This record gives sequence, structure tokens and C-alpha cells, in this order.
Amino acid sequence: MENQPEAKSGVVKYIALILGAIITIFIIWYLRSLIFFILVSFVLSLVGRPIVDLLDRVKYERFRVPRILSAFLGVVVLWGALLLFFRVFIPIIAFQASELSTVNTEAVMGNLDEPIQQLEGFMQRLELDAFRDLSITEFISEKLNSILNIDFFTNIFGSLAKLLGNIFIAAFAITFMTFFFLKDDRLFLEGLLIFVPTEHERAVRHAMSSIKYLLMRYFIGILLQITFIIILITIGMLIVGIKFNNALVIGLLVGVFNVIPYIGPVIGATLGIFIGIVTHLEMAFYAEMLPLLGYMLIVFACVQLIDNMVFQPLIYASSVHAHPMEIFLVLMIAGSTAGIVGMFLAIPAYTVIRVFAKEFFNNFKLVKRLTEKI
Repeated sequence: MENQPEAKSGVVKYIALILGAIITIFIIWYLRSLIFFILVSFVLSLVGRPIVDLLDRVKYERFRVPRILSAFLGVVVLWGALLLFFRVFIPIIAFQASELSTVNTEAVMGNLDEPIQQLEGFMQRLELDAFRDLSITEFISEKLNSILNIDFFTNIFGSLAKLLGNIFIAAFAITFMTFFFLKDDRLFLEGLLIFVPTEHERAVRHAMSSIKYLLMRYFIGILLQITFIIILITIGMLIVGIKFNNALVIGLLVGVFNVIPYIGPVIGATLGIFIGIVTHLEMAFYAEMLPLLGYMLIVFACVQLIDNMVFQPLIYASSVHAHPMEIFLVLMIAGSTAGIVGMFLAIPAYTVIRVFAKEFFNNFKLVKRLTEKI
């Protein structure tokens, strides 16, 4: 009988925890846009932090750059880099899209007629039921017509135009919050500590300090990785004979998709090969186009080797202090559970989990082993 009040108290406690978790999840879902803006602003503040820190060290006699001016210049540099990126690439991408939309699919099929016929003959000789009624020519022609369709590109730009209003609102909100995160690097932490019990504040402060340092190195490393890959791919495409505009678009596609681990480089290279084919239809397939595609593949392979041997170890292993095998397993688990988005977010999320695990669960042997380098 004496244990009944304690049992009831325990049940009430668990019910309260469950209700609290449900309410928290509902609030996060309801305010997901605002939370997304806050997280993007926090990431941008991490990228811009070195700029602010550099300006803070500038002094002349008794003059020091005011913190508010450092934060403002940090936001200006971030927006300037973003606008420069769009100023350079958007016109080139728009021109490339317009050029692709005018490609004659009959000309493409005519250029590829001989190798397609040989492939169909090979498949027929295999005498497989699945390939007896398959026309590769019709299949490729249908897919090309669906891709190289002016309506396809028109719909994309139309959708973008409809989103401009929301984009401006998001840009203003993100800029506003990024400025204050740069001005006061403790602002995000202080906002987070509102939801943390007082007895855990010290541990959370220490964990967040480590997280900010590791994620800042990681995101800056990712930006440098994308930049170097764009440069290397563009130079490589120019060397093999691709026009500058096309080479730059291919470099951009490969660089951006490379952020997606493992399958990203394959997607980027496939799109690059596609652009190489449709922009060189005047070439004879075996004598000119096939060697060109071979050279492009060599460029993709060489840049991928440089990325795997130089860029990725520096970014993944050095910035987040994790073993390459550990990173591989995390990416595979994230990819199998949440697809491409999961693989993209796996490393930052794993970094946060490791830091908090070290701070609160360091008595476990597995946690000690996984977090010993942090």
C-alpha cells in the first residue's frame, strides 16, 4: 500500500514526459519554417564567423572595429558571395537550358543510330524474353523528348517565379537572424538554454561550444570542396575540348552533386556526359564523340580520386574528427533510412550526436571510443 503513491507518481511522470514530447514535436512541426530559417541562419553565421573574428582583431592604436560593423560586413560578404555566384552561373545555366531545349532529338538518334543498332542486335542474340520486344531507339527518343522539352524548362522557371515572394521573405528573415547570430555568437546558445534544465546548462554550453567549432570547420570545408571541384572539372573539360560555358555548367553540376556522398558524383558525371553528347551532335560518333566522352570520363575519374584522397579526408576526418570507416557506416545507415536527404545531413547530425554523447554518456565504453578524438 505504501508503494502505491510512488507508483502513481511514476506513472504521472511518464505520462507527463510523453505529453511533453508530443507537444514538442507538434510545435516543431507547426513552426518548421521558422525553425528552418533559424538553422540556416545559424549555419551561415558559422560560415561567416571567421570574417567577424578577423575584423575583431583589426585595431589601430585605440580604434577597434565595432562588433555591429563586423557583423554587418560579415553579412555583406556572405550575400556578396551568393549574389556573385548567381550572377556568374544563372545566365550560363539559363543559356544552357535554352540551348538544350532546341536540340533536335531526331538528330541525336541519327548520330547514335549505329551504336544503338549494334546494341539491339547484341541483346537480340542473347535471346532473352525481356529484350525481344524492346526498342532502344524508341525508348531513348521518348526520354529525350521528355527531357529536351521547352515546356519542361518553362515550368521550372515558372515555378521559380511563383516562389520569388516566399524567397524574399525567407531571405529577409535569414539575413536578419544571421546578422544577430554574427553580432552575438552566444545568442543561439542562450535561446537553446531556455529549454534546458538548470543543472545541465554547463554541460550543454560546453557541448555547443564544441559543436560550433566542428560544424564551422565542416561547412567551410564543404564550400571549399565544391569550389575546388568546380575549378578542376571546368579546367579538365576545357582541356578535352568542351566550350567554356558548357564546361562551367558541367563543373557546377558535378561540384554541387558531389555534396551527396557516393551517388552524387555519379549523378553529376552522368549529367555532364549528357551535356557533352547533346552539345556535340555534329561529331561522328566513333571517330570523335566516343573519344571525347572517354576523355570526359577520365577527367571525372581523376577529379574524384583527388576528392577521395585529398578533399574528403581533410573535410570529413579532420573537421569532425571521425574515422573514414565510421563516416562510411554513418552515411550508409542514413542513406538506407532517409535516402539522399539523410546522407546529406548525416555528418552534421552525427557530429552533434557525438558531442552530446561525450558530454552526457561518457561512462559508456562505446561512447568513449567514438568520441576520444573530439
